[in-house]
Amino acid sequence: MAHLNHGSYGAVPLAVQRAQEQLRIEQERDPDAFLLEAPGRIAEVRRVIAAALGADPDGLALLTNVTEAVAVALDSIPFAAGDEILVTDHGYGVVTRAAERRAAECGATVRTLALPLDDEEDAVVAAVLAALRPRTRLAILDRITSPTARAVAIGPLVRALAERGVLTMVDAAHAPGMLPVEQEIGGADFWFGNLHKWAFAPRPTAVLAVRPEWRERIRPLTYSWEHEQGYPARVEWRGTADYTGWLAAPAGLALLEELGVERVRGHNDRLAGYGQRVLVELAGLSALPATPGVSMRAVRLPAGVAQDEPAAKALMAAVRDGIGARVAVRPWAGGGVLRISAQVYNRPEEYRLLAAGLARLLG
Repeated sequence: MAHLNHGSYGAVPLAVQRAQEQLRIEQERDPDAFLLEAPGRIAEVRRVIAAALGADPDGLALLTNVTEAVAVALDSIPFAAGDEILVTDHGYGVVTRAAERRAAECGATVRTLALPLDDEEDAVVAAVLAALRPRTRLAILDRITSPTARAVAIGPLVRALAERGVLTMVDAAHAPGMLPVEQEIGGADFWFGNLHKWAFAPRPTAVLAVRPEWRERIRPLTYSWEHEQGYPARVEWRGTADYTGWLAAPAGLALLEELGVERVRGHNDRLAGYGQRVLVELAGLSALPATPGVSMRAVRLPAGVAQDEPAAKALMAAVRDGIGARVAVRPWAGGGVLRISAQVYNRPEEYRLLAAGLARLLG
């Protein structure tokens, strides 16, 4: 199987798997000691991750994934009836649904801004700012969008929203390990990213970064014995849980450093770009705008293909069974979007096989 979909679930390197397995062995030798000492060890891991991301360790909390992080962040904002949450049609579906649920609980509304697939960064910034309304309380924007692999929440946009009094949540699911992220973490009110994608951590490992003025307001989804310790400990601890993935996360960061962070990023960017080019040249698909330094690319499928969720899933299954490759396909009106990823284990010939196979599948 050609795994050209690292962006969805990542792939845990063997060295990191072994580090987690050693932690599991340690835990079973003396579960009491392991769990009693776990909060302190998590705090130390948090400091290591914060240093790697250029983040404030006091504002960073370990969580399972972006889905949990957005729920925690949304639950901590006191929305009023009539407030608006702004999202885009390039956002991750579950994040939008979480916003809709929170809005329904407090009489707020969610409005989805449609961004053309071929807009460049400056046009995206202008469109988001033009969409603001007097009651826009919060904007939830992707650092790199999941379906279309493009930048939205860039630094200038986050700063411009803050100047206009609009809170920001940056869905940076793909940023840790793939992008230099210091500026985005410092600018957004809430910033969350997964480490089990591009930072080689075990699944599920994520972080939530919160600006100082919001930290005391953060409400965990469950109460725990660490609650009185305040943020971030109060949202990290969930009693008898498996913390070995979090504790092994530094092994993933260490491997990335050993390989060379810039070397890996450059390799993945070039390989993803190559994959997009062969999909255009051999399969006749249309390239969507690419963000430099991103380890993913997206192409537009022909009109009528993968326009709804069942058709998108069917195409992914056909690519799996007929070509032996894993890709991400998202439905889109007028023709779906297919996304490829690139990681150090991928090879150019995998993208050529995908392109040739898609040419056959799509006729």
